[in-house]
Order: sequence, then structure tokens, then C-alpha cells
Amino acid sequence: MIELRLVMDSYAWIEFFLGSDKGKKVFEILSSADEILTPDLVLAEIGRKYIREGIDEKAVIERLKFMEENSVILCINSELSVEGAMAYIELLSKAKSEGKSKPSLTDSVLLAISRKYTAKIVTGDEIFKGMNEVIFI
Repeated sequence: MIELRLVMDSYAWIEFFLGSDKGKKVFEILSSADEILTPDLVLAEIGRKYIREGIDEKAVIERLKFMEENSVILCINSELSVEGAMAYIELLSKAKSEGKSKPSLTDSVLLAISRKYTAKIVTGDEIFKGMNEVIFI
């Protein structure tokens, strides 16, 4: 039986790879997980960020492969797309009421996945602060 299922946000993976204080917290959280999920969009976001920052392509691929080997990569399908759209509306309303930036597409997919799989989102993204589905780092 899976007791702790996590959904990893780009923010959490990036901190993990940096080895920052937040990254150490992510490591501890991951160490206690029964299952780790990562949306395919998160791999794309991280790849884009690292390439844009000039990180060597080989190093980027190594990090992405690490994510693939240590988590279940979830692909977006029609059901998750619709659930993500509904989650986006909810996050947008939350963002407006709290004076925060609009949520990203990935944010809405993360929330949809967390609900579909009864998982906690590991993130430091302010849009998720205070939500029950989140472990905030």
C-alpha cells in the first residue's frame, strides 16, 4: 500500500539539484516517499531552464535521466488535460484573490495530478502556498 505519494514540481527538482537548503529538505521528503510522480511537462521546463542558462547539454540530459529513473513520468492525456483546465480556473481565482501571478499550465497540471493520484505536490511556488495538496519547501 502506498502511503506517501508525491508529485514533483520543477521548483523542487531544481532546488534538489542545486543542493540548497530547500534542496536538502526535498531530499528528506523524497527519502520518505513510497512513490514519486513527475509530469512530463516538468522535464521540459527543467530542460528549457538549464539550456537557457547555458548548462552543458550532457549535464542537462543526465539530470533529466535521473528524474526519469527516480520517479514515474506521467504523460498528459485528454482526461488530465480537462482536469488541468478546471484546476487552472481554481488556481487563477486563488491567485487573483491573493494578488499573486497567474498560474502556469504546469501548475494546473500538477494540481490535477495531485488530486487524481491522491498525492502531495512538493514545491516552493507561491501559487500553492497554504493548499492542502502541497508540501511547501
